Formats: sequence, C-alpha cells, structure tokens
Amino acid sequence: MPRLTTVLFDLDGTLIDSVRLILDSYHHTLACHGQEPCTDDFWLAGLGTPLRVQFRPWADDPVRLEAMIGTYREYNLAHHDTRVTAYPGVVEMVRTIRRAGYRTGLVTSKNTPGALRGLRLIGLEEEIELIIGAEDVENPKPHAEPVTLALTRLGEPASSALYVGDSIHDMESGRAAGVETAAVLWGPFGRAHLECTAPDHWLETPDDLLRLLQADG
Repeated sequence: MPRLTTVLFDLDGTLIDSVRLILDSYHHTLACHGQEPCTDDFWLAGLGTPLRVQFRPWADDPVRLEAMIGTYREYNLAHHDTRVTAYPGVVEMVRTIRRAGYRTGLVTSKNTPGALRGLRLIGLEEEIELIIGAEDVENPKPHAEPVTLALTRLGEPASSALYVGDSIHDMESGRAAGVETAAVLWGPFGRAHLECTAPDHWLETPDDLLRLLQADG
C-alpha cells in the first residue's frame, strides 16, 4: 500500500461539534415556514448532504425552498459561535498532521463561508490547505466528485489519500473516489450505523488517526 500523503476531512460531526445546532436549525426553519415538524432522526439521516438535498421534500416550490435555506442559514449563523466547539483533541490532531508534512483539505456539504467560519472559530483555518464546499460541485456527497475535486486541486493521487468523516455519506463519497476511508466514532454516529459502509479504518479518538499516520511523535 502506498504511503498516505493527503488527509481530507469532513467538518460537521468530524472536526466540530455542531450537530445539535444543525438539528435545531432545521426544526426552527420548518416552524418558521408553517411546515409539520420532522424528527431528529429524519435530519440525521441526511447529515453530510447539502441543504438543498435535505430540503428536497419542499423543493416543488423554488421560492419557498430558497426562503427555507435562507431561514436556516440565518438561524444557524446567529447561534454558531456560541454553540459550536471543536471535539476534544481534534485541533491538536490536525496541527500535528500538518507538522508531519501531510497535505490537508476540507470536503464539506456546507458552503465555503460557513465552513471557514467553523475553522476560524476553532483555530484551524491555517492548517487546512483548501476547502471544497457545496457550491464547488454539481454532485454532492455521497458522489465521488467532492473528494475527487479536492485531490485534483491539491495535485495529489487518490492512491495516497485518506478521507476522514462521520457519516455514511462521507464513507460512500470517499469509497467512490478511490481513497481510503476512516470513520470517526466521536461524532453523532456509532459503529453499528457506519459498518454498512465498511470503512478502511475506525477512529475512536483523534489519537487513533495520528497512530494510523505515524504522526504521533
């Protein structure tokens, strides 16, 4: 197996603990637009996909769809900085990976400004070389395009890349792009939820990734 040289990360549920805020943003949006509420499990099933995908049941009315996306973003950004934190050990993990010489990228279904806000909040903006956001692709996760585009822009081959994420959509996107996949278990999903994607690696703690990369000292 070629030596890994590139590590791509998902954001929400992987680097930042933002899941409760995301769920509350969805609930707030439906309430504001007079729609029947959906359960946490309904929204969690699509975690890691863009807002347009999540709001697809209401996409028959394009004006309403845009309004719902706007409401979601307004609420989410208004509460972002007080409710979002880094998962324990994640910031030092990413910094250690960069010091060890690995290329890094963020592959997220958020738009780039929202992703940058999260990275800045936890002090990782300088450690991530590029961001592939929702606006950069025509085919979002679980399609291969977001991961493939990140590697193209970095100039790195899939054979030496690893995609680290917390959701089924992350694992399927990485698998489709031909990279190794690593499923984190400190996010909202457990092993039983993710094992259907057969990730190449399981990460119970950030230190597990450092050991995998032999970047822990």
